[in-house]
Amino acid sequence: MRTNARAVVIGGGVGGASILYWLARLGWTDVVLVERARLTSGSTFHSAGLVGQLRGSLSLTRMMMNSVDLYRTLKEEVGLETGWHEVGSLRLASSQERMEELTRQAAWAKTFGLPLELVSPSDAQRMFPPMSTEGVLGAAFLPTDGYIDPSQLTFALVEGARRRGAEICEDTRVTGIEVEDGGVRKVVTDKGTIETELVVDAGGMYAPEIGRMAGVNVPLVPFAHEYLITRPAGLPLDMPTMRDPSLLVYYRPESGGLVMGGYERNPAPWGLDGIPADFNGRLLEPDWDRFEPLMTNAIVRTPSLREAQVVKLVNGPEAFTPDNEFILGPSEVRGFWVAAGFCAHGLAGAGGMGRLVAEWIVDGRPGLDAWEMDSRRFGRAYSSREYTLARTYEVYSTYYDVKYPGHERSAGRPLRVSPLYSRLEELGAAFGEKSGWERVNWFEPNGTQGDQALRPRGWAGRLWSPAIGVEHRACREAAAVFDFTSFAKIEVRGRGAADFLEGLTDNRVARAVGALTYTQMLNEDGGIECDFTITRLGDHRFRVITGTAFGMHDLSWIQDHAPRDGSVEVEDVTSAYACVGLWGPGARSILEKVTPADVANSAFPFMTARELAVGPVPCLALRVTYVGEMGWELYCPSEFGLRLWDTIREAGHGRGLIPGGYKAVESLRLEKGYRVWGADITPEVDPYQAGLGFCVKLDKGDFTGRKALLKRRESPAETRLACLVLDDPRSVVLGSEPVRIEGSVAGRVTSGGYGYTVGQSIAYAYIPASCPEGAAVEIDIFGTWVAGRVAKEPLYDPKGERVRA
Repeated sequence: MRTNARAVVIGGGVGGASILYWLARLGWTDVVLVERARLTSGSTFHSAGLVGQLRGSLSLTRMMMNSVDLYRTLKEEVGLETGWHEVGSLRLASSQERMEELTRQAAWAKTFGLPLELVSPSDAQRMFPPMSTEGVLGAAFLPTDGYIDPSQLTFALVEGARRRGAEICEDTRVTGIEVEDGGVRKVVTDKGTIETELVVDAGGMYAPEIGRMAGVNVPLVPFAHEYLITRPAGLPLDMPTMRDPSLLVYYRPESGGLVMGGYERNPAPWGLDGIPADFNGRLLEPDWDRFEPLMTNAIVRTPSLREAQVVKLVNGPEAFTPDNEFILGPSEVRGFWVAAGFCAHGLAGAGGMGRLVAEWIVDGRPGLDAWEMDSRRFGRAYSSREYTLARTYEVYSTYYDVKYPGHERSAGRPLRVSPLYSRLEELGAAFGEKSGWERVNWFEPNGTQGDQALRPRGWAGRLWSPAIGVEHRACREAAAVFDFTSFAKIEVRGRGAADFLEGLTDNRVARAVGALTYTQMLNEDGGIECDFTITRLGDHRFRVITGTAFGMHDLSWIQDHAPRDGSVEVEDVTSAYACVGLWGPGARSILEKVTPADVANSAFPFMTARELAVGPVPCLALRVTYVGEMGWELYCPSEFGLRLWDTIREAGHGRGLIPGGYKAVESLRLEKGYRVWGADITPEVDPYQAGLGFCVKLDKGDFTGRKALLKRRESPAETRLACLVLDDPRSVVLGSEPVRIEGSVAGRVTSGGYGYTVGQSIAYAYIPASCPEGAAVEIDIFGTWVAGRVAKEPLYDPKGERVRA
């Protein structure tokens, strides 16, 4: 075994093997894989091996497509069987909502480049003869899906890595990881020590144990997953795989018989108190009682299963995460990477996942927008086993449920609440949740004044309330008050803070004390990594305000780039401050009632900050807006938060002030064209494409991404983010719908909703940069092409006069 390595991959399952393969393929040949037992002996060897590509996002789907691309060629490359069978997949719809789900997925597929087609029940039965068509309304067929042998794939990947110089050490147990000065230095095993500055924890269900050795939390829980194998019965070998989510079951062909498994409502977590040291290459005892409901459901869809001879009921632990997505990428410990939590779709993603992680390591950034899989997306709450288990249990037990956009999960709630929570409850708040925070979607009593006729058609109208429109209009016409305590708050301070931030942002942020700047942080390719405001609080002190869901991401990005000489300190101060937002044409008159400070526009202009008292509450007031109206974000120490809220509401009595929620904010921001990171803007999009070129100050000096932007300015991207309005105001997009221009699919929707002031259905989408304002477009909304046009943005207050009033 080598005593020095450029990287050490821990875990000899399909994930670790794929990362090792891709690292070696990208030129990192001085790499070692260590496996505590034998290759595949964790969860890989008992995987059912289904490979499905279509996922809920572009990045995830591309990753799965990259897997299939590799599986098609790996056998020829290394001369070993992989067991890849490109037989296609069927997904059945046994209810109207399932048929709507398939129709929506078929639209997604058009934008992802997948040849998915909707087929009739009889067509599905011809492809999969043992199925009954009873109750089936239709199906989706994707011919490029299939299944693969997990062990053969792993051995082939390892062979590809070995040929390029990688070393594989089986029966080598990691006993420790030495960390010095915040970075990895050594991997200690029972066969010796390897000096390295980069470790990838690809330990599967053992990943939390490995993470703890480096002081890193890996929030996943193994669940006992079962499937059965029947004896050969003469079934066609080229049948597609099949899923019937309404019945919670899946199938794939197996040597003339069937493999059948599913996701039960009463799953069994396993290994909560630790996985036995000798649990290698082993299965759990069959649990027929737990499997019986799935068997009963499966017989409904495949009646011949009642008489089939069962060879084996496989029961093996599979690792699941709290949000059912991979855990990938760097951690808070420098050089310690995680690639775990495959959530039973690891075989589908393994090939593409290995490529993504390896490119991320070698190039310094992933080739895809990986935030929804980033290991740093989980906050401190997930260090709690109780909370992690509750969230993960819910993920497994609802694995096949229809997830409506805006769907709110219930497990582990409430957890993180603002100091206003009790008052918001009293006011009839309908709470949503984001990053563990309870946040108001809308206030139910406001709905009594709303218009039910504005309910959007179809799925967009399921998680909706007439209160949204009432709160929107109050903000436009009088005033509304919001609890924004969940906003992430990051302080950057120290003698080097100003120069550091100037070198990391595209706008000028080190301006006068009290100046507030909207800016982005970019990667070297000019892609938008962060999008937020920065307020200069002192000569050496700045505060970043960013979205609730992006706090961990943005904190990590800033910390990763901060100098290590002590000149800059970066701290998450989110919990230290409550935030109340007050906006609307009446906001100033309300604030003037409760503060002695001069808040006239001349004394307190837009995009500035100052300390003031609101009643008895000391506040930092930021004159900024995400709703397109004049007003303030008012920050105070958390213990003052409830008093601040009550003071504002009392001052607004009789002035039309009402409390509002985040659904109204979404509608308000769409009318103003304010972007959302992770949807409208991503690390793959530059500010010019996104319509944020006004933030870019190329003349301020060097900053990360500047060289790329100079090239982009001379040679712009082929697409741009555009505002689209639809002819039918009640046809509302949900995201990822295809956009058709002159008969051809030319883009996809990033976000959208209904604008209550402009009275229009609004969508944002990336379309060809040459497409002019006024051009006709169509958007596929559940199988219907809805006409619209490219609009000049913003739709509301285009001169920005309201926010500067």
